[in-house]
Formats: sequence, structure tokens, C-alpha cells
Amino acid sequence: MSSHDVSGRPEAPGASRAVGTHDPPSRPRRLARAAVYSLLVATVLFGVGFLVRSQWHPLQSVDDELIDRATALTREYPALRDFLVFWQELTQPYKLYVVGTLLCLWVWLAKGLRTRAWWAFGTMMLAWMIGLGAKYLFQRARPIIEDPLSEAPGYSFPSGHALNTAAWATTVVILLWPLLRPLWARVVAVGLAVVVIVVTALDRVLLGVHYPSDVSVGVATGVGLALASYAGYVGWNPPHPEDAHDPDLDGDDHPAAREHPGDRHSTTHPQET
Repeated sequence: MSSHDVSGRPEAPGASRAVGTHDPPSRPRRLARAAVYSLLVATVLFGVGFLVRSQWHPLQSVDDELIDRATALTREYPALRDFLVFWQELTQPYKLYVVGTLLCLWVWLAKGLRTRAWWAFGTMMLAWMIGLGAKYLFQRARPIIEDPLSEAPGYSFPSGHALNTAAWATTVVILLWPLLRPLWARVVAVGLAVVVIVVTALDRVLLGVHYPSDVSVGVATGVGLALASYAGYVGWNPPHPEDAHDPDLDGDDHPAAREHPGDRHSTTHPQET
């Protein structure tokens, strides 16, 4: 049975929309939303960074007290220290981003979500660069421990492990979100991301290589950067590829471009939103 509009005339192909769908946000709206999120992230990073740079006594006192208690706890349990050192090596930022890059390639080449893959890759690289730049901007010395449990080069604020792990985990979950159809899969993905972020943050403090404020701001910055980036990306592609040109399918050399038009409309692809 053919569809008709309210006047009784047949609708043009592709004119109908699924119930409950919404138009993607406009570019100004997306950019404004991303700018607001970015401002919140910058406020936290530079606000605490200013206190760190000026060596604000209340913050430094709390950090010193917590780092002493944390390292004392780790010394009591050699097995805990061994695990923390292992986790430290496992979550080196460059290792996380190698895995992230491979996931981006898989999502692009195997699942056809090209722009989503590029967004995820760009977000991870941006987080890496911001983390490195912030360290040189604030130049906070690492905690001084009489009997060091581990050693780490460079400056302390913000924690590179915490920032990059948080950005990586958040970005990977968003990257894979359209492919995680069952609710339980999404719950598991979010749960695993939270565990990885929390364990990494605790790892840096328990080993005595970062102050609690370093990892707290690192986590907030990493998660915030990923969400701000996604706020600017979401809606980049139209949610109904049949209603507009899809850059992932345009071009005669693409296999999908050689399909019959009716076949293209009947094929289901994950939405890049």
C-alpha cells in the first residue's frame, strides 16, 4: 500500500520518517554546545592548575597527606605493588592509542562508519596533545617519596595516565556505541570503562607518582574532552542517509554505490550519531 500525505497525494520516495526520529542539530548548535563543554573542562583544568602553579597551601597539604597514606598502604602489600606496576605499563598512553587506532580502522573498514572512526581518532590524538601541553604549562614537580615505589619522568600535573585513559575509554565507548545493540552490551562497556579509569587513577596515587589532584583533574579533563568533542560531532551525518547524500557512499568506486537504489535503501547501517 502506497503512502499518501494529508492531501491524498502520494509522498515522494524517502519522504517518510520513522516515528520518534529528530532532525540532527544544526552546525551552530553543535559548535555552541561543544564550546560550552570545552569551557567547563578548561575551567577545571586551569582553575586547579592555577592553584597548583601558585602552590596553594591547603591543596598541597591535602595532597601530601593523601600521598603519604596511599604509599604506606602499598608498601604493606607487595602483591598490590606488583599489580600496580603491571597496570602502569599496561596503560601507557601510546599503547592505549595503538589499540584505539586499530579499533578506528575496524569500525571504518568493517562497519562502514568512516566519519565516526575519524572523529574518534582525532579526539584521542587531541587529548594526547592537550595532556602533554598542560604538563609543560603548569610544570608541577612530582611527589617526593623517601622510599619510591616507582619512578616516572616529566611533570606531575595533570596525570598523563589518568587523562589519556579517561579520554581513551570514553571515546572507545562512544565509538562502539551504535554497534552495541543489546542493552547489556552497553552496560558492560560503560562498566568496563569506569573500572579502567578508576583503577588507573588509583594506580598513580598508590604508587606515589602523582598527587590526588593530578589524577582527579586528569580524569575530569579526559572525560570532558571526549564528551565536548562528541557534542560537536553528533549529528554530523544525517540520521536518514536516504534523505541526503552520504559522503561514505558517494562515488562510483564504492561497492555500495554500484547497488540498485532500492537495495541501498533496504540495507540497514548503524547510524553515525
